[in-house]
Amino acid sequence: MASYNAPFEIHVHGQVLLRPDVGFEQLQDALKPLWKYAGARTLADGAHSHYEDEPGIRFDAAEHALQLCWTVLGDEDFRQSLDEMCMSLNELSQAGAAIEVTFYDTEFDEEDAEPGTESRDDFMMLFVGPTPAAIMQVQRDLLVQDVINLMERHFDAAELGGVVSEIDRLFSDRFDALVNSLEIGKPPRGSGGGHGGHGGGRKPRHLH
Repeated sequence: MASYNAPFEIHVHGQVLLRPDVGFEQLQDALKPLWKYAGARTLADGAHSHYEDEPGIRFDAAEHALQLCWTVLGDEDFRQSLDEMCMSLNELSQAGAAIEVTFYDTEFDEEDAEPGTESRDDFMMLFVGPTPAAIMQVQRDLLVQDVINLMERHFDAAELGGVVSEIDRLFSDRFDALVNSLEIGKPPRGSGGGHGGHGGGRKPRHLH
């Protein structure tokens, strides 16, 4: 259970589109690492954020999506809960999605801090999706957006097609390497072997 003397306020933010067949019970089970960390016994109890003005954890029935805008008090061990949550959400997701997680150092006071000491604030991006290709698609789209935003300060958008193509090439190479690694150890075709890895799916639509 998270302590009120915890060194971090941890904010989790994002939206995950869910498969049409996913219901509340499945979502509750997938999110158990979060609400259990918060000291709750159910998702309904743990869905409330530490801050009342935040929506918390919501299941949007109309969009069939998980909405996250939720803060919990905790420590570095919360990262393990995030890993477990992402593994579970992969199985429920309809498409790739990014989840932002921010650790705010509650013990750091800039005015009272010793010279040379720094806040332990941290920021991380997590990615979930039904396949590695879906996850790479989100990573690619975010990177392109960041690069374009940065370079448009110096160049027109029309000049940046080559940059986007190079990003696509890098992700395509990474995807091919992933597929090849998953092919190793697979039984020969027609041998009646077991399930293949996710990597056998289609490439992200922008990767050539």
